[in-house]
Amino acid sequence: MEGRRNWTREEHVMVFNLYNQLPFGKFHKGNSLVKEWAEMLGRTPSAVALKLTNFARLDPALQARGISGMSHGAKGEEEVWKEFAADPENFAYESAVLVAQHKNESLVDSEDLDLPEGKDRDAKVRVRVNQAFFRKRVLSAYGFRCCVTGLRLPELLMASHIVPWAKDKKNRLNPRNGLCLNSLHDRAFDQGLMWLDSKLCVQFSDRLLDLKASDWGDAKWMVQFAGNRLIVPKGFSPSRKLIAKHRAVAMAG
Repeated sequence: MEGRRNWTREEHVMVFNLYNQLPFGKFHKGNSLVKEWAEMLGRTPSAVALKLTNFARLDPALQARGISGMSHGAKGEEEVWKEFAADPENFAYESAVLVAQHKNESLVDSEDLDLPEGKDRDAKVRVRVNQAFFRKRVLSAYGFRCCVTGLRLPELLMASHIVPWAKDKKNRLNPRNGLCLNSLHDRAFDQGLMWLDSKLCVQFSDRLLDLKASDWGDAKWMVQFAGNRLIVPKGFSPSRKLIAKHRAVAMAG
């Protein structure tokens, strides 16, 4: 029996990691990931589901939509949100480390082993882990659906940074600096061959549009979405300010 033991900070951090993997509305006790986290923590699925709902009451994206979640929660949830807001990269990494430890897994993969132990390897692992955190956060926000085509195949979806990782440290893990795109449109967006106008409609460079007449393959498929409005998620809608920055760079190129 779980009893009424208090939630520790470590448990709060781990459930916050899970919170960023699940779309709102998927916090129920029957969810397979909720069950997995419950087993790791020695909690009931109902208790983990309730904790996820408690986190939702503090989520700025949900608050902006008028969704308040539970009216009451624990101080630990508020402290976790504050810690994450103050230092998202370190906090996200810590959450991944805790989950890996409970799963008895290593965050170091085969490619990391090419580097000797030390700062370089640690830095590489940290970046990869945090980029994976960003991917989960963005894809869950978009309901695992490409925001240009509507494609729902996770294996072909990317979490695209609007302003690149290396150019905006403050927004590296901000889901409002992300788009869920299929791999081909992701590449076009990254290379400045595609951008969004002020109404969040998809636009392509002349280089791609000119290919349409001569290439009936990928180019034709890609540009058929020109002028279509982005499929905007209910939460974490892309930042207009960051979209404008990307557009300025793309059109200047």
